[in-house]
Amino acid sequence: MNTYCEICDEFKDYEIVNEETECEFNGKTIKYDGKVARCSECGSEIYDEEVLDYNMKQMDHMYREMMDLIQIEEICEILQKYNIGKRPLSVLLGWGEVTVTRFLDGMIPSKSYSDQLKQLLYGPKQMRRLLSENGRLISPVAKKKVQKVLAEMKSDLTSKLEVVTKYLIGKCVDITPLALQKLLYYVQGFHIVFQNEPMFEEECEAWVHGPVFRKVYFEYRDCGYRSILQDIDMNEIEKALTEREKELIDSIIGSFGCYSGSVLEAMTHSEIPWIETRNGLERDEKSDQPIDLALMGLCFNQLKEKYQMVSYLDIAEYSIDLFEKVKRPISFSK
Repeated sequence: MNTYCEICDEFKDYEIVNEETECEFNGKTIKYDGKVARCSECGSEIYDEEVLDYNMKQMDHMYREMMDLIQIEEICEILQKYNIGKRPLSVLLGWGEVTVTRFLDGMIPSKSYSDQLKQLLYGPKQMRRLLSENGRLISPVAKKKVQKVLAEMKSDLTSKLEVVTKYLIGKCVDITPLALQKLLYYVQGFHIVFQNEPMFEEECEAWVHGPVFRKVYFEYRDCGYRSILQDIDMNEIEKALTEREKELIDSIIGSFGCYSGSVLEAMTHSEIPWIETRNGLERDEKSDQPIDLALMGLCFNQLKEKYQMVSYLDIAEYSIDLFEKVKRPISFSK
């Protein structure tokens, strides 16, 4: 490769090297793995259009990750998932017709717009609602395409995670989204060691406030710190679970359901899976790193051996000891 070097004042060969880069963007300091074109003779930086484009994309990606905003490739995934065009999607969401197009062209969405898109990414329920409310605003052809996709998708309750989530909400007297996430985490962990396989296919991520199943987060995030109020048809939910699965979930409710979301958060913060997964991160640094199932299995299997757990009822002793370890003046309302 050969281009003009201002320092050498003549055309020189140059090479592209990887360098950690730091810049200011929208008031935030962004660090990313970038590239730099350097003169092979003097080592000074040389302009290269492809390098510039690459760095801009890296910076954009890292900024979105830092601010928990949807990525451009995820918006493309939504369009493909529902077989819908950019303009019809914008209209269904109640936005200007070219809004999604602008986002695809690189305009960074606000947190509110980003979250609306993410809800479509993680499940069809939101798309069904939008189609019901605003379907009349798009062309019949576009509407039929989306309807066909939704008809081919599995029911919202075919996911074991969705079923167990509903079961927990229906069984607990009151439960906040924070407490719900932690109970799901313990269901997953103890199911791995007692049944030698995870209960859920979905990954559990090590967020700032503890383990989180992303799909469940977006489903109930509007509840904030309030209890989830939802009518649950427990007959339908219970039919989707085996007796053994219900025994485990009931044991988790009995062992951990008495604690507030804040206490449960502190409990998970004291355990190896969350700690190891967030190794190297600042306390309040956002991350979507999934908790490795093998790590969960190792940790919970050690607990099973330590507390000589023979049945699900034996989980209670561990929960009591864990509470004694983390207790502090804190509210006990879930």
